[in-house]
Amino acid sequence: MTEIEKLEAGLLYNASQDPDLLDDIRRCEKYCYEYNHTSPSDVSRLTAQLVHLLGSTGERVRIIQPFKCDYGYNVHVGEDFFANCNLVILDAARVIFGDHVFVGPNCGFYTAAHPLDIPQRNQGLEFAKPIVVGNDVWIGGNVCVMPGVTIGDGCVIGAGSVVTHDIPPHTLAVGNPCRPVRSLEE
Repeated sequence: MTEIEKLEAGLLYNASQDPDLLDDIRRCEKYCYEYNHTSPSDVSRLTAQLVHLLGSTGERVRIIQPFKCDYGYNVHVGEDFFANCNLVILDAARVIFGDHVFVGPNCGFYTAAHPLDIPQRNQGLEFAKPIVVGNDVWIGGNVCVMPGVTIGDGCVIGAGSVVTHDIPPHTLAVGNPCRPVRSLEE
């Protein structure tokens, strides 16, 4: 089984042992560098760069610089996606954002994780689990979303939260670890 096949199966893999994954990471670093060094006033070029870098986008997408991701092609954003500065997406697995998603500054979406077993971790092994963010979601500043999490439609995630478990639709959730506070349904 190749390292890419292991990654896609959610198994432990070693990215540094696969030349294709290393090439993909280097390509993404180059594109992120170019994006982050484009004039903020050149909105059409920034948008074109995101369309080229990311797996898929809606027509209206904006990410304030700086922005960092690992592969790019695993990130899928819907229509009317906005993310403030310092967005980090570790996209070894898919990260899917629905329509009308707003992300505050200094947020991270981390699909990659490492084993708790020290010898495995020291071998450079890791695993990845996808993240899904539904439609009409607002994520406050300084939020971390961990591997394997799904945030339902219509949620608000309070600033500074660390989202370690799924959040049901139409929920206000806050804290570390992030927990539902109340329903947002009418």
